[in-house]
Amino acid sequence: MVSLDSPERNREFAKSIGANLTLLSDPDGKIAGAYGVLAPGGDHARRWSFYIDPSGVIRRIDRDVRPGSYGSDLLRTLDELGFGKESQ
Repeated sequence: MVSLDSPERNREFAKSIGANLTLLSDPDGKIAGAYGVLAPGGDHARRWSFYIDPSGVIRRIDRDVRPGSYGSDLLRTLDELGFGKESQ
């Protein structure tokens, strides 16, 4: 996920939803612009989530993020994509 928030605020958000993941902090909006999520006016990023695998491949983009169910949606998507699962 790309957020214009500070690393501290992103850490608090991840903790609040019980997720152990890294959120990209982009206070100047350069990365958000490169990913096409910088909203008009440049004061915030659209609520899209990019699921990027360890090889750097974008496996899915969620353009319909719903704040009320985001934690469970996030965990379900991570499970569907096999993130965090050990190879058998």
